[in-house]
Amino acid sequence: MLAESIFGLFLAPHGLTNYVRTHLLDTTFKGLYQANAFDLALLIPYFIVLIWLASYGIHRYTLVYLYYKHRKDKPQGPAGQFADLPRVTVQLPIFNEQFVVERLVDTVCRLDYPKDKLDIQLLDDSTDETKSVARRLVDRYAAEGYPITYHHRTNREGYKAGALREGLKTAKGEFVAIFDADFVPPADFLMRVIHYFTESKVGMVQGRWSHINRNYSFLTNVEAILLDGHFILEHGARSRSNVFFNFNGTAGMWRRQAIDEAGGWQHDTLTEDTDLSYRAQLKGWKFVYLEDVECPAELPVEMTAFKTQQARWAKGLIQTAKKILPQVMRSKQPWRVKLEAWYHLTANISYPLMIALSVLLLPAMIIRFYQGWFQMLYIDLPLFLASSFSISSFYLVSQKVLYPKSWYRCLVYLPFLMALGIGLTVTNSRAVLEALFGKQSAFARTPKYRIESKADRARSRTYRRRLGWVPWIELLIGTYFVLTVYYAVENENFVTVPFLLLFVIGYWYTGLMSLFQGIFLRFSFSSEPQQAKPYPVGV
Repeated sequence: MLAESIFGLFLAPHGLTNYVRTHLLDTTFKGLYQANAFDLALLIPYFIVLIWLASYGIHRYTLVYLYYKHRKDKPQGPAGQFADLPRVTVQLPIFNEQFVVERLVDTVCRLDYPKDKLDIQLLDDSTDETKSVARRLVDRYAAEGYPITYHHRTNREGYKAGALREGLKTAKGEFVAIFDADFVPPADFLMRVIHYFTESKVGMVQGRWSHINRNYSFLTNVEAILLDGHFILEHGARSRSNVFFNFNGTAGMWRRQAIDEAGGWQHDTLTEDTDLSYRAQLKGWKFVYLEDVECPAELPVEMTAFKTQQARWAKGLIQTAKKILPQVMRSKQPWRVKLEAWYHLTANISYPLMIALSVLLLPAMIIRFYQGWFQMLYIDLPLFLASSFSISSFYLVSQKVLYPKSWYRCLVYLPFLMALGIGLTVTNSRAVLEALFGKQSAFARTPKYRIESKADRARSRTYRRRLGWVPWIELLIGTYFVLTVYYAVENENFVTVPFLLLFVIGYWYTGLMSLFQGIFLRFSFSSEPQQAKPYPVGV
């Protein structure tokens, strides 16, 4: 009876067979549309791009899976305790940081570690008023008995990597902690980290970034969610599943021996931290990630500053991929380590792929419409979902981990987070292409203004970067996507409209914010740094 019922369903006039024939095998345009070479020339790269992007989306789902699979494997504490604490060098690399250098030095000098076992280096490559501010700070604290020294370079050779390498020539510590200018390490940071090095193969311990000014603006909230995803899911999944992960350039501590054996700091990439991390792990050094050890930092408050930061990271990772991946692939590491390294270091290829998708999308929609809307629904849409909605789920999970009782508040930011990722494609695509074609560029610092709450405002345009042509291109592409939305609505292809609107919002948001902050915004404050306000001890 059951078999007859199923068989009857397929034969019934209004049964499954009829549904398949009228919906899945729609022949409305049969005889009207004929495939041709021009259409294939568009559709083949269109699907290659979609499938490639979908693979990176599936990788994000994999990281979520690995995070939960290995959730019990997070470090429960150091294997032992040093009976006699080793000497630690704290390196503070800065470049034109007049607004935040005092906060940095104040908090580092309050670190809870024996002074006779501490060696603090302020590594200053500045070319502005920061030099005099920094020197006065070091002189004051040195006079009070703090083990701090001032190191100024005039050539800035090697940028941050060069400064760190130069500092190591006079460093006294067996271990080296590094904090960037906008970081505020808690007083117990060194004591919570140092004992993990009782295990002889541990070469680096990384803490988690948290955010001083998370709630300053809509942009800083979105930035915080982006970084949380990296530090919770990416670092968490990679470190617990024993594949390679990277030092983030700050808020971490190295064993000096691991730096030296890996070849030291090198400046042929803009992500010298990731470069050194992979070289050290290829040498057999073990890395530890401490999700519970937070180090607050200041998020960029301007769109242009945020885009500068993201472009530097995008370019640097591709440079590192070109340099390091051949070594990884030739190594004796397991295939899963090599595969994860590939996805990690090449992830920013997705930005030029998004540009290609942006160009191809409207003509592909037209062709696909005449081929039959059901094909877009059952083929194109799943690929779009794999590449795009993996982003929202990825960051949603990170917020649930960090804020189990209030994670739902981030839901309002998720569409804009996805849109912002799309809006960054022009800036980051240029950075990626420069890396692929070997174009070198200076290390572009991210300007910080010591903005910690809504009561604070930027005091100077001294550090603001020039806008160039990028914001106008972003606005132009956003307008192009308005046309794709119009076409989709006109042809009743409503399923694709929300996805297309993300492109409109993303490109217009990044473009308009860049123009507003770069041209129309005027600050009433002078360029002199404000009087420092004490930062709470033990944050």
